[in-house]
Amino acid sequence: MSTLKPGVVYGDDYKTLLQACKDGNYALPAVNVVGTNSINAVMEAASKNKTDIIIQLSNGGAQFYAGKGCPNDFEAKVLGAVSAAQHVHMLAEHYGICVVLHTDHAHKPLISWVDAMIEHSARNFDKTGKPLYSSHMLDLSAEDINFNLDESAKMLEKMVPLGMSIEIELGVTGGEEDGVGSDDDIGADNPKLYTQPEDCLQAYDILSKIGHFSLAASFGNVHGVYKPGNVKLRPEILKNSQALIQEKRGTGPNPLDLVFHGGSGSEKAKITESLGYGVFKMNIDTDTQFAYAERVGQYVNENPKAFLNQIDPEDGTPYKKFYDPRKFLRAGEEGIIARLEESFDDLGCRGKSLAHNDVKVKAA
Repeated sequence: MSTLKPGVVYGDDYKTLLQACKDGNYALPAVNVVGTNSINAVMEAASKNKTDIIIQLSNGGAQFYAGKGCPNDFEAKVLGAVSAAQHVHMLAEHYGICVVLHTDHAHKPLISWVDAMIEHSARNFDKTGKPLYSSHMLDLSAEDINFNLDESAKMLEKMVPLGMSIEIELGVTGGEEDGVGSDDDIGADNPKLYTQPEDCLQAYDILSKIGHFSLAASFGNVHGVYKPGNVKLRPEILKNSQALIQEKRGTGPNPLDLVFHGGSGSEKAKITESLGYGVFKMNIDTDTQFAYAERVGQYVNENPKAFLNQIDPEDGTPYKKFYDPRKFLRAGEEGIIARLEESFDDLGCRGKSLAHNDVKVKAA
């Protein structure tokens, strides 16, 4: 088995990690983060379970990382993404894991956001020989497919010299995430939620000639968690898309590097089936958000007086050690860690890190 230096991976190392996932029939969780607490919890979970991990930010997550009071929304989205990347670069090696750094859905109005981040990566590449991010997603699935692929090709041409990859989407992932999409999309009878294999072939023909790309092909995926019956996953669409390209272009099995969007709340059997069709990455956000909030809520419920009084009004007990933010923030981190351990089992990646050292993070 190949081994890699721990830290943020890009270029050939990113492709080595991705191929190991496909060859081993497992995938990595791609976890949306919004600050150092969620980033650190994700890296801790990966280190404790000896798995590599994908850390990603949406435009809203990047803006929140910069601080809600940071002036100029656009600049905050750029600087937040840059700052988060620097944080991960600084610490990932010390957690002893390989990290893929990625930005999530960027639709047409956010093309300039991706461009700006690539400019920052180019500066970092000139200084260090490394891009800030392993890959960026350009999600133009709501546009005409020719526009989608043309713009994606132009973006990929800028990224290739920096050792970066692009993720694109064909078909529409239902639901809404940070202003991209709508809950109105939801419904098992919506044909937009199911990508056509011929579209995947067109993407392969255009982008594979330029550089590395991954594909979020929609097979009924949605963002968020909805009542049973609203969502119907059809992983066979992924199988058919892979088979068409293999037949038409004479490739080996599973030529596409596929991404499973909307992983939260998905049926475990459908997750397992998708792994056999070349899925190396599954996005998770809603479930980790809830896991964080649930643990914080439990902590508050267990210590209610500490969130109403600095000193107990009846017996004078000081509550500082209970309302210390490190207490309830840590509780939230532990919630993320516990939820990711479940995801590592679902995706089969536990114990399969390619990082060649054995750095251990102190147990909680």
